[in-house]
Amino acid sequence: MSIVDKVKEAAMNQFIEVIEWLDSSQDTLVYRFPVYQQEIKNGAQLIVRESQAAVFVFEGQVADVFTPGRYSIDGGNTPILSKLGAWKYGFNSPMKSEVYFVNTKQFTDMKWGTSNPIMLRDADFGIVRLRAFGAYSLRVADPAGFIKEIAGTNAHFQTEDIDGQLKRAIVSEFSDAIGEMKIPALDLAAQYKELGEAIRGKINADFSSYGLEVTKFYIENISLPPEVEAAMDKRASMGALGDAQKYMQFQAADALRDAAQNEGGGAGLGAGLGAGFAVGGHMANAFTANQPGGPGGGGTAAAGVSCPSCGKQNAAGAKFCADCGGKMEIAQVPCVKCGAKLREGAKFCSECGSSQEKAKCTGCQAELSAGAKFCPECGTKTPEAA
Repeated sequence: MSIVDKVKEAAMNQFIEVIEWLDSSQDTLVYRFPVYQQEIKNGAQLIVRESQAAVFVFEGQVADVFTPGRYSIDGGNTPILSKLGAWKYGFNSPMKSEVYFVNTKQFTDMKWGTSNPIMLRDADFGIVRLRAFGAYSLRVADPAGFIKEIAGTNAHFQTEDIDGQLKRAIVSEFSDAIGEMKIPALDLAAQYKELGEAIRGKINADFSSYGLEVTKFYIENISLPPEVEAAMDKRASMGALGDAQKYMQFQAADALRDAAQNEGGGAGLGAGLGAGFAVGGHMANAFTANQPGGPGGGGTAAAGVSCPSCGKQNAAGAKFCADCGGKMEIAQVPCVKCGAKLREGAKFCSECGSSQEKAKCTGCQAELSAGAKFCPECGTKTPEAA
């Protein structure tokens, strides 16, 4: 072998190189492999890993795209060589080419949000202003198209280089989707998944021209103005109250408790008790009067119940008199002879007329229950057993 041949062989070995990219970042979309004078020599090895694509650009045009695998640039197994047509010069090839590695993995947890409120016409609250935020996942679906339309000749293209444009497109599609779906503000939380899928479809229709695809789209929260949220809280509170009359009675009981804790005590406490019962009863009756079927409500008036203390008529079911504050429910006891229900403290039965004073044992004077034949204290036989 002549000296010239040895020099030529050494030069050829010098230019045989391995073209590969090991991504150490978490946000790189496109990386241009540094090639000396953009000249790739015959015999170079190209290694494309999973979640990567290698794009050859020759004289400013995309010549070929390589999927994961190992390739030898020797003119035999790479379609790019037949397209470029410059490898016939071998080692001294004047072909200049650039190699771009495109990251095709999914870029997750990318954030989006509305910088300004979105105006929405709502059936319950009228015109409301919404704010929203969430996350999405993105990947490069068309490496060649992405380089042509977005990355260009950028040697190191990252997600932050396109993040602003993507966010603006997402907010625009979000506003359009939420307006078209006309979801009431009270039901938005139950429609996050459906709304997210609708928005993802709209976004991908736009992003396909960039060579990008949104694989996942999440809505984390849609918030309303404080005044609307306060109105929603009030509506929820009214629903939780249920029976307004029972709520008024509960309020009256709270007032009684507070009055009992008042250090003034004495007459002030008594007045507070009476006022609490009276106010609670009046408010309950006023609310009942405005309900359908109640007094003044257009229906049949409910039957009244007389107060056992003052005789004033009160609404059925009332536990305290609206006039005097007395207790409406009177404890009942059975008649000592016939068992009829009598008001506690009654001296005679309204059914059989018998006295309600309990009989006493003739031996020890202990009170005897109705029908007892022997005294439970001393065992003396009663007149009933005689």
